This record gives sequence, structure tokens and C-alpha cells, in this order.
Amino acid sequence: MAGAARARFHRLRVTAVDRLTDDSVALTFTVPTELREQFRHAPGQHLALRRTGDGAEIRRTYSICSTVPADEAPRSLRVGVRLVDGGAFSTYAHKEIAVGDELEVMTPAGRFTLDPAPGHYAAVVGGSGITPVLSIAGTLLERVPQARFCLIRSDRTTSSTMFLEEVADLKDRYPDRFQLVTVLSREEQQAGLASGRLDQDRIAALLPALLPVDTVAGWFLCGPYGLVQGAERALRGLGVRRERIHEEIFHVDDGPAPIRAAATPAHSTVTAQLDGRSGTWPVEDGESLLEAVLRNRPDAPYACKGGVCGTCRAFLVSGSIRMDRNFALEPEETEAGYVLACQSHPATEKVELDFDR
Repeated sequence: MAGAARARFHRLRVTAVDRLTDDSVALTFTVPTELREQFRHAPGQHLALRRTGDGAEIRRTYSICSTVPADEAPRSLRVGVRLVDGGAFSTYAHKEIAVGDELEVMTPAGRFTLDPAPGHYAAVVGGSGITPVLSIAGTLLERVPQARFCLIRSDRTTSSTMFLEEVADLKDRYPDRFQLVTVLSREEQQAGLASGRLDQDRIAALLPALLPVDTVAGWFLCGPYGLVQGAERALRGLGVRRERIHEEIFHVDDGPAPIRAAATPAHSTVTAQLDGRSGTWPVEDGESLLEAVLRNRPDAPYACKGGVCGTCRAFLVSGSIRMDRNFALEPEETEAGYVLACQSHPATEKVELDFDR
């Protein structure tokens, strides 16, 4: 099962650096034979890339965009990287990474995935949110002849649209099973929808005109917080059940401010189970549980530290916590007792986490 084992870093060689747009590139890594099983993944999962710059460790997560092989572990992996203003890793990827370089790459993680099966599926994506959906749609259409996929994508302009050729190729290969709708927010199109922002009201009016909403087996929403939340509210208003909606947030600049935790209870400790070993350590005031664990177990899993990727997911065995924000866990996961360690602060003196569940 892809992603079942805890994620670990390995050095992979870069075999291609493809310029997608002025502000985005695709990086392709070769996976050596001895690591291929560890990099087996489900469509929609992501990789964390790690480097050390100015004495500090930098980790960033990027979704795998390549189609997942059906019967063998991957020989290569491809991710898309969009340049972020002031972004330490994205700037490095755009200006310095070259073919032949070796990067530290974490084994695949993430639960924004699809197990290919017959049915009608759809996605609403914005900007770089196309990256995991490209893998999901391509894998589904290749493996399941009875499946159909509708992609609604929103971008600023044609020139800023990532994976334009790859999506066009899907349309050419599967003309009867792949439906593409493009919305540009800052550029008029000669044909198709009028330009403008794809908000909740527009999505709610658009979707029923495109496909029978109630027959879609799975909805995949990916991109900036505002787009994803607007699409979810539109779908819920159209009667779509929550379990059919899958979300991944790429940018949270327009999201709600984090809930600031109250002061850490005096003498707080966290006990963490990790790779079969357990330890108990103090939690300093204002420190997250992940930070407390990392001071003593540098191998604790994490990638973004922003509550977005879900890599630091852990099971709350005992005690109470407060989470600043959560953009990664589904409601059923939090109800089952899972938390994001990077966003969690102790609300009781003793907290116990299990990273192995």
C-alpha cells in the first residue's frame, strides 16, 4: 500500500528540469532499483524535498504529477514547482537545480488520492493545484477504460498555466472520457467561459451545466484556500455528500488566521511513540508538540510545518491539545483522534502521541 510506511529521505538524481512557465518548472528524478518499492505511490501523493541553506534546514512539499505505473514501482518521479516570492526552496529550484544534481527526497506521503475504479470523477483546481490532479486524472483514464474525468481549472492567464501541454495531451488521448473547462481570471478567451474569478456562486451555477453533479463518484478540489472552500460550499449546496469531496490546500494566505493557543500548562510533557521507540520530554511555553519532539528526535516526520501537508499526523493517545489550524486532516480523521503535531499545543500537563499508527 502506497504511503503505508513512515516517510524517509533518500538522495535521488535529477534527470530533467523542464520550464513550464516563466514562474514554474518540473523536476524529474530517477529512482534507483533498490529504492523503487519505497517510492511506490498512489496518484495524488506528494514528495518533500530537503536542503540546508545558511545553516538551516528547509523542507517543501511538491505533488507528483506523473502517471502511476499499474504493475511496477516507479522508475522516475516528476513534480511541479511554482516560484513563490521570497520562497527559499522554490527560488533555489528555479535558479540552481540542474540535471545531474542529487536532492534529498522524502518517500511519498499524503491522502489526497484516488484508487482508480470505474465511475465519473471531477476536479476543481486553481494554479499549481493542477499538479496532483494531473496524476489522478492521467492514472485513472489510463487504467480504467470505463472511467470519465471532468477537469475545471482556473488560472490567471494562458502563459501562467502549468502543464498546458500535458492536459492537452489527455484531451487528445481520451476525447470521449476527458472533459476540460478552463477559466482565466485575468485574460479573455476567444471561446469558452468569460474571464473572472471562479468563486462559490460561479461554481454553483457552472457545475450542473457541465455534468450530472449527483452521479460524480469523487470530487477533487485543489489550490488556494479561497477556491477550495468556495468549491466545497458550492458542492455542499448542490447536495453532494461530504465523503465524496476530497481537498488539498496549496496556499493559505487567504485563509482564516490561526487560532492562537493559550499558554502551555506548567510542567507540560509530551510522550511520543516513533518507529517503535518511546520517549517523554518537556514542552516549552508556546512550543508545538512537533517542536518539542524534534528537539529530542530529529527523525520525527514533518514537511511544511504549516498545517497543510499532513506529514506530521499523529494519533492522540491521551491528554488534550489545541490545534492552531488544520488544512490537511479530514473530519473523520480528527474525529478518530488524529492531530497535526506541527499545529498542536498541550492543553493538559501530559500529552501522548503515536506517530506509528
